[in-house]
Amino acid sequence: MSEIVAQKALMFGKYDTSEIIVNDGGLAKYIDLTPTNVPHSGGKHANRWFGKSKLSIVERLINNIMRTEKYTGKKMKAYKTVSQAFDIIAQKTKKNPIQILIEGLENAAPREEVTRLQFGGISVPKAVDISPQRRLDIALRNVCAGVVRASSKSKKPIYECLADELMLASKGDMTSFAVAKKEEIERVAQSAR
Repeated sequence: MSEIVAQKALMFGKYDTSEIIVNDGGLAKYIDLTPTNVPHSGGKHANRWFGKSKLSIVERLINNIMRTEKYTGKKMKAYKTVSQAFDIIAQKTKKNPIQILIEGLENAAPREEVTRLQFGGISVPKAVDISPQRRLDIALRNVCAGVVRASSKSKKPIYECLADELMLASKGDMTSFAVAKKEEIERVAQSAR
């Protein structure tokens, strides 16, 4: 008789998502850490309310990298980039790269921003709190924008830039583009209170 051994689903076949801790209670509901071997859903959550919160956080990172001019529509290229970046992170930090990603997103997610209110004929800037879903969206977008900017300015490959950005963001370092952008957004909001 042959025994069937159930294998645990590991991200990229290497990284376990079961021991990942999300410290930010607001973001925890919108960060999906469901174990999967390949972070590719084929868009089954598209055009549904809060459908993106059911996507794996790693797939959302891959999809955001695809928004750039070199990677538009090239999911396999973006997938390999994220996989290589995770390998570099695991090698340098000796920690789970998905945990580093989560810590980076927590540090890069702004808590308040500025909106414009109309009073009569004038518009007045007003500071408002940001919903957790939007906080996560902004953090992902800023991380990817920083990676693209860093890779276009230097000869380093994009996966090294992604690894550096995620490691800096997880430490809360101001040299990270995403953390610097968050601080700028919150500073402007504080002045508009």
